Amino acid sequence: MMKKTILSALVAVGIAGSAYAAEGESVVEDYSFSFEGPFGTYDQAQLQRGLQVYTEVCAACHGLEFVAYRTLGDDGGPKLSEDQVKAYAKQFEVYDPEIDDTRPAKPSDYFGTSSYDGAPDLSLMAKARAGFHGPYGLGINQIVKGMGGAEYIASILAGYTGEEKEEAGTLFYSNHTFPGGWISMPPPLEDGMVEFRDGSDNDVESMAQDVAAFLMWAAEPKMTARKKTGFLVFVYMVFLGALLYLSNKKLWAPHKRKD
Repeated sequence: MMKKTILSALVAVGIAGSAYAAEGESVVEDYSFSFEGPFGTYDQAQLQRGLQVYTEVCAACHGLEFVAYRTLGDDGGPKLSEDQVKAYAKQFEVYDPEIDDTRPAKPSDYFGTSSYDGAPDLSLMAKARAGFHGPYGLGINQIVKGMGGAEYIASILAGYTGEEKEEAGTLFYSNHTFPGGWISMPPPLEDGMVEFRDGSDNDVESMAQDVAAFLMWAAEPKMTARKKTGFLVFVYMVFLGALLYLSNKKLWAPHKRKD
């Protein structure tokens, strides 16, 4: 009797859990980014396109508070030239307390905060927002696919279905990636709205991936260097382990009992 009761309870919980997961499930596309995997690196051209999308579309509302303009010229990043970094920074105004007024930004300045209260800062978004979740929060997909922050951002930007609804005076837009299925941010991208200098595809999905890659770099600018260091440490540990094993065998060989 007790076994039947426990079994019935588990089945009920399982059904309820499955129904809840299905109802609140969001679709995150598993895009292939160049920086994925232990040997992945950022695509410099893609980062430059992503910077352009951010500048022309996202910067109107969203800030990059923790990103300095000078880092746009760093190795492993968009790799703009020194003159390009200066010219890019000069487009923006920053407040300087020394002169108690605004001035054109310099490479040492930071992008700044979001200009709209409801718009989150995007500096760490790709790192903080996990896109892949395993069943019941176990994180199995995160082990297999990675955290998926860039995939989540790209899926959000490309996930609008075109449906709208109004609640309490606020207009919401249907998005199959955003939790709950409805988001208050209007679709920010349209096919062809950004013209790339290299003639790359500028449909919504392509631009979404480009800006997501740029935001991944903004959150993890030293990812490539960290991977290289991690690989070297791994090789060193393997070599050290083999050396210790052989040394141990040689040291204790004379003392081992012989049959």
